[in-house]
Amino acid sequence: MRNRAAFALFTAVAALAGFAAPGAYGDETRTDVQISNVSFDGGGKNTVVGLYAKTITVSGTFTHPSGIQDADFVLWRGPDGANPYETYDDRIASDQYYSHADCVASSATTSTCSQTISLEPDWKYGGTALTNAHAGTWKVSVQGVANDDSWTHSASYTTTRLQRHSKLTVNAAPEPIAKGKTLTVTGRLTRADWDNLDYRGYTNQPVKLQFRKAGTTAYTTVKTVYTSSTGNLTTTVPAAEDGYWRWNFAGTTTTPAVNATGDFVDVQ
Repeated sequence: MRNRAAFALFTAVAALAGFAAPGAYGDETRTDVQISNVSFDGGGKNTVVGLYAKTITVSGTFTHPSGIQDADFVLWRGPDGANPYETYDDRIASDQYYSHADCVASSATTSTCSQTISLEPDWKYGGTALTNAHAGTWKVSVQGVANDDSWTHSASYTTTRLQRHSKLTVNAAPEPIAKGKTLTVTGRLTRADWDNLDYRGYTNQPVKLQFRKAGTTAYTTVKTVYTSSTGNLTTTVPAAEDGYWRWNFAGTTTTPAVNATGDFVDVQ
């Protein structure tokens, strides 16, 4: 993209000269390109990745009187006021960063532009090699370029989260059980380990034990239990009536929420 190259060159020259490029550390506007509706895979802001490569699509709507020729989306981390195009160690660029985005015009002035981003815990094919340190919140830099070569750049247009896929199991025993006897409920909370390419226990996390009476649809929370150093969960409850037991994890910035599939217990 001509404007991206010009901007990068201008910033580099300014840095060598001992000056900060005007607007290089915040939102910049050389025209009134309007940016809106930025989303990931057409929906929410969280991207959950397991042990294998995943490609996501980030898109947005761009409007300018001359029409739209190109756009860029970059994920980055750094202090407010930093330049996302220079934070190489904490930057995730799209697969099309050095070529044109896919822009589809809906009118003479408005286009929807999208780019893909490859995230690869099992790094093989040149995408971003994810490590556990990548999990968390990222800023999203967005730039739109009009057909007359003017542009708008928002360094922190929105944020997104990269999260390590989570799993949660449950087992309630013994089954069946006499009414009033002690039921033991166990389980394990694990999440994808991008450094070692397996699932490992999520330590010291609050997980809710929930119960749903047979014939009903809603779960209620009975108690909260913290995971062990290996992600294990265990607790006891009195058996009162037939129903389903499950664990419920609310999630964190690095790990998505997850429910275990309910385990039915026949109380006799």
